[in-house]
Amino acid sequence: MEFRAEMRYLRVSPQKARLVLELIKGRRVEEARNTLAFTKKRVAAHVGKLLQSALDNANFLSAEKNLDVEIDNLYVKSAIANEGPRMKRIRPAPQGRAYRYQRRMSHIELILAERGKSGDAGPRHAGSARTAAAAPAKAKRRAPAAKAAGKKKAATK
Repeated sequence: MEFRAEMRYLRVSPQKARLVLELIKGRRVEEARNTLAFTKKRVAAHVGKLLQSALDNANFLSAEKNLDVEIDNLYVKSAIANEGPRMKRIRPAPQGRAYRYQRRMSHIELILAERGKSGDAGPRHAGSARTAAAAPAKAKRRAPAAKAAGKKKAATK
């Protein structure tokens, strides 16, 4: 089961928010809370509130739907910062001119999941599936490179 929380129109650029979200992806909830508590970015406080909201959603839905959810097994499955609307502003410039700049906003989405339930292995076992899928892709990439090397040898003769 997945539990999500969303924060919209946050006055921070998505690039800065992604720096903090990368720190907590795939971590247990308690470990993510500790990481956010000691991160020296302004957006870390907002992400901490969002994580607490997702945790509260998990508690509420587990009580509401009589689900057996262990809070200790929850981990951050996904943390995404998308771009929101931009505010266009004008700054005075020399000689009566004006410079335009944009203040960016972001929409942050956080998804928690329970590790080990309903066949969901989590990020630990997902790497083995990725490497098995990536092996044929590497073989396809090598074949054209070998052909290109053969053409170079033919061209130099």
